[in-house]
Amino acid sequence: MSTAAATETKPAPPAIEKIKVKVDGREIEVPRALPDHTGKLVPTTMLQACDIAKKEVPHYCYHPKLPVAGNCRMCLVEFGTPALGPDRKPVMNPDGTPKIAKSPRPAIACATPISPGMEIYTSTPGVKQMREGVLESLLINHPLDCPICDQAGECKLQEYSVDYGQSASRFAEPKVHKPKAVDLGPRIMLDAERCILCTRCIRFTKDVAGDDALGIVNRGSYNTIATFPGLPFDNNYTLNTVDICPVGALTSKDFRFQMRVWFLKETKSVCTSCATGCNVLISSREEKIYRYTPRDNDAVNASWMCDAGRLNYKWIQRADRLKDVLVRGQKSSWTAALSEIADKLKQAPVGSVAIIASARQSNEDLWLISKLKTKLGAISDSVERTGDPDKLLVSADKNPNTNGARLTGICFSEVGINLPKIADGIASGKIKTLIVFGEDVTKHGISAELLGKLDTLIASDILPNETTKLAHYLLPGCVHAEKRGSFTNTKGRVQKFMQAIQPQGDARAEWDFLHDLVYNVTGRNGFLTIEGLFNEMAKDVPAFNGLTWASLGDTGVTVKI
Repeated sequence: MSTAAATETKPAPPAIEKIKVKVDGREIEVPRALPDHTGKLVPTTMLQACDIAKKEVPHYCYHPKLPVAGNCRMCLVEFGTPALGPDRKPVMNPDGTPKIAKSPRPAIACATPISPGMEIYTSTPGVKQMREGVLESLLINHPLDCPICDQAGECKLQEYSVDYGQSASRFAEPKVHKPKAVDLGPRIMLDAERCILCTRCIRFTKDVAGDDALGIVNRGSYNTIATFPGLPFDNNYTLNTVDICPVGALTSKDFRFQMRVWFLKETKSVCTSCATGCNVLISSREEKIYRYTPRDNDAVNASWMCDAGRLNYKWIQRADRLKDVLVRGQKSSWTAALSEIADKLKQAPVGSVAIIASARQSNEDLWLISKLKTKLGAISDSVERTGDPDKLLVSADKNPNTNGARLTGICFSEVGINLPKIADGIASGKIKTLIVFGEDVTKHGISAELLGKLDTLIASDILPNETTKLAHYLLPGCVHAEKRGSFTNTKGRVQKFMQAIQPQGDARAEWDFLHDLVYNVTGRNGFLTIEGLFNEMAKDVPAFNGLTWASLGDTGVTVKI
């Protein structure tokens, strides 16, 4: 292939045609087609046009990441299209505007495509009556148990009843009673009486998770969601059905009856269970984490996250968390410990220090560690973690920041390649000082016997392990929920995470005490905040050049890896 052919740029995709429609009298331009839940371009619907026009159209069954079902009828609207004469040409008003022929029947906005010149009416008396009728029908057999429902505060039936419903029901007959507290699977509980049969859970499970495990059984008012006989609802994405359920029918056994949602503080963060880096909201109250839920980011996880990642938080508040700074087994202060460590490192001969830094540390932590590495002429590496991937979100790389470790120079392209060299260096007596961040190296080829040969073992971690027990200097660190920072995911997307709860005991964010240690050893300074640290790092790391903390936004920026 010639150089010219190799460097030839691909032609830009054709621009999507825009058409003019009116929503409640206001003319707007909208694309003729938009991506559906699979990314395929399909005709733009009335609901999407109303969303662009900032006009709310209530809906239950519609979800932008699921196939359209059109079964709840809550999104009914009235509309009109340009009238055509016998010659099939538009009929014009005296003022030169097209005459609009209003349709005698309403349409469901979620499934009806728009057409040029269409007018959509979302707040006419007829539309209001239709919404009242739909809500009255949905509430006929719905239990009045809002005070004890887990969905209270996040319930669309509750919200729409207030916004679009009527104050009283005309239904006087006894309600149909359905099964309550149905155990669908290891993580999901169903209250069939609350279900409004929107089928979101069925469509998600079949079309997104790829596990056709749910369906509707019985007929009429006795319809209910169910699993196939003898088969539990158990895949790695079941808890997403709780998120998308618009009412309190599907609830998480983990969060059920734990906390009222209006008491919770929501913090934007990133899942650390694998290298995908799903965007999450950490819900906490009074320094306790109650749940993780997915946060929309089409570049990473869309609206979903796996169950394993969602439940990977309880270890954060274990009673045996490392909370004290220890020097040779005795409780000390940060100032004294860091001063001693700095003195030892400054006296260490070049090549006598090795560093093992976990790829679960943030970009900022790893960059500061790399400054120590350069100053000390140290050999460094990270530990590889692998597992089974899936076709949706789960990555085979179980470290959240392997790419961050590579880009900051902690490890080579092949993670773990230097671990045997470090073990050999300790055994031969060449390596006298080992610095370990977030790893139990006794599980990765450096035995307790080898660690006993070191003059100095410095360890920072969150939970106790064999390495921390042998450390001469133990520095308690923080989990991602207790600090701010950034990770670089498997596709090179740099994403920041925010602090949800306070660290325990004397624990400090690693970048915070590393700043002091690096300053004491190398003299490098110039930042006092995570924002300043990230911006300084971005100038130094080629892949991050041009980035700033502010430019990451809430959903991150993809860099070349």
